[in-house]
Amino acid sequence: MTAVQQAPDAGQTAAPSPAARPGPPARRSPAGGLRRTPERPPTGVARLVPRTASARIRTLTALAAVLLVALLGVSWWAIANAREGVRVIGQDAGPQVVATGDLYFQLTDMDAQLANALLIGGAAGGGRDQALARYNDNRQKAGNALLKAAKLADERTEDNTARDVLDALGRYERLAGQALLLDQQSGHASGPPSQQVIELYRQATDLMKLDLLPKAYNLTLDNGTLVRHTYEEKRSAVLTGRTWILVTGLALLAVLVAFQLFLAARFRRLLNIPLAAATLGTFVLVVSGTAMLSGQADHLRKAKEEGFDSMLALSRTRAISNSAAADETRFLLDPGRADAYEQVYLSKSQTVLYLKAGNLTEYNTAVQKDLSFEPGRAPFLGFLGTEANRPTESDERQAQMVAALNKILKDYQQVQSNDRQMRTLVHGGKRDQAVAARGASAADFTEYDRSLQALARIHQESFDEAVKDGDGGTSGWYAVLPIAGIVIALLVLIGVRPRLAEYRWSK
Repeated sequence: MTAVQQAPDAGQTAAPSPAARPGPPARRSPAGGLRRTPERPPTGVARLVPRTASARIRTLTALAAVLLVALLGVSWWAIANAREGVRVIGQDAGPQVVATGDLYFQLTDMDAQLANALLIGGAAGGGRDQALARYNDNRQKAGNALLKAAKLADERTEDNTARDVLDALGRYERLAGQALLLDQQSGHASGPPSQQVIELYRQATDLMKLDLLPKAYNLTLDNGTLVRHTYEEKRSAVLTGRTWILVTGLALLAVLVAFQLFLAARFRRLLNIPLAAATLGTFVLVVSGTAMLSGQADHLRKAKEEGFDSMLALSRTRAISNSAAADETRFLLDPGRADAYEQVYLSKSQTVLYLKAGNLTEYNTAVQKDLSFEPGRAPFLGFLGTEANRPTESDERQAQMVAALNKILKDYQQVQSNDRQMRTLVHGGKRDQAVAARGASAADFTEYDRSLQALARIHQESFDEAVKDGDGGTSGWYAVLPIAGIVIALLVLIGVRPRLAEYRWSK
């Protein structure tokens, strides 16, 4: 029997499946509308993003204030470094180095004039009085330079070195005085003095070369190192400050521009004039500050490389040249050490202007050849080669330097030619004629020394000009920075205040 399945009654309905069951009816709010499901609060980084317009305005204002303070702080720090660099190089250690460099020359010239006076003897019209007058003048200048170096000394070691040099100078003067007195009592006309006088002079000149000059050079070296380190440190700080001014300045400009765009979009205003003025003021501050620091870095470079370095090198050149000239006199004065003095003369000459040579004859032959050069391509080395290859940005000053250096080279060739003539006479047994020729050639050496001083004055002008520009380059900036900061901050607040006031009134 088959069971027949009956259809459900019309009044009956099948139970819906669980999946087809409708959800619970939406609850109505007391006001009769539907209640929205609350949004989940933001998490992570999103929590830091302001969600309301007023909060965003306050956040942008605070960010602009922080960047403005950073910009002013970096600018202040960079300017302080620039001013300190100019002070040390132009007014403190730099002049001290030049003073001690002159001291080195004066000491070498003292010993040279002492040798000249002893070689000339009491011969009438021989120039002994002139040599002694120059000796006394250098002694006075050396004492003044030592006092200046002691006053400028910032460390105990420098002060002690200056005092040691002063003490050694007193001992040298006693030996020199004894040699001069004994030579005067012996009454020799010209040429090498008595052996007793030579022994006293040897003690004096050894004291000069082994004690006085090394200590004087240490004063120059210590302060020269201070100048170099200060230059490298402060110029690097200025360039770093310039970079950070650009970074913080561009970041502040980006914030102010974004602020302007946000206010334009949110409040339907095309331009917020105070905020636009703050943006323009920031732009001017960043551009002018960057340009000022670039100029300060260039002033420091010129003062150090085109002024100070050359002045110090030329001071050393004068001192070494003068010492070499004294070795010529010693060569005639002390035949027992003639070979040593001749070798020392070659070494000092190659320090001044280096040309490859094995002896004085070869060196003199090389020096007499054409020494003309193009700036930066000198065919010789030494102090004069460094000067010939030293770059400069000013075409006019470059032309002055080349002309002055060509004059120096011409005079130097004459000095070396005179030396060759004097030694030829000595080796030919004509010592008296060699002594006379040595006296006659003094005018040529004086002309050479004047040429060195003329080139040094050109570099002194570059140095003074760079220091003056460096002092003036930061003038007024310590007043400009706080005033500019206050004005920019006030403009931002003036531009923002009305927008925040709208929210206060709406509440």
